[in-house]
Amino acid sequence: MSTIIEFFTAPDDTAAALALPTGQGRAAESLSLGNFDPEEAVIEWECLLADGHFDALVDAGEPRFVAGQEDDGCVVFALSPRLSATPAEAEQPELERAAMAWSHRRKEDGEIIDGEVAKSILSGLAALAGTARSRGEGVYCWVA
Repeated sequence: MSTIIEFFTAPDDTAAALALPTGQGRAAESLSLGNFDPEEAVIEWECLLADGHFDALVDAGEPRFVAGQEDDGCVVFALSPRLSATPAEAEQPELERAAMAWSHRRKEDGEIIDGEVAKSILSGLAALAGTARSRGEGVYCWVA
C-alpha cells in the first residue's frame, strides 16, 4: 500500500511527469493523502461516479501512467478525462454516496477507510477537478 499519494493539476502529461522525483508539493494545486491504493481507487471512483465498469477500465489501460515504473518507486498517472470531469460536476449528496460505497467496498476487502475520510477525499478531489477543469488542465496522481 502506498504511503504518500498526491493528486494534482497539470496542463499536460509532460508537465505532470516533472513531479516524478518529489511530487508537486505546495507549488501547485494539490491534494495530499496516504494509506490506500490510488490506482485501484481511481477505477472504483469512476465506477461509482460515472457508471464505469472495473474490468473494462482496467482493460482500457486505466489509470494511464505518464512517468515511473509501477513496481519501481514513484509513479505519476493521469486520471481519465471522464473521472476528472465527473466529481467536478457532482452534487455533494452524490459525492457522499460514492464515498460511503467506496468505504464499504474497501472494508469488504479488509482495508479500513473511514466514511468521513472517504467523503473528505472525494470532496477534495471534486474541488481539485473543478480547478483543473477551469484551467483546461488534467488531474494526475503522484505515488511514492
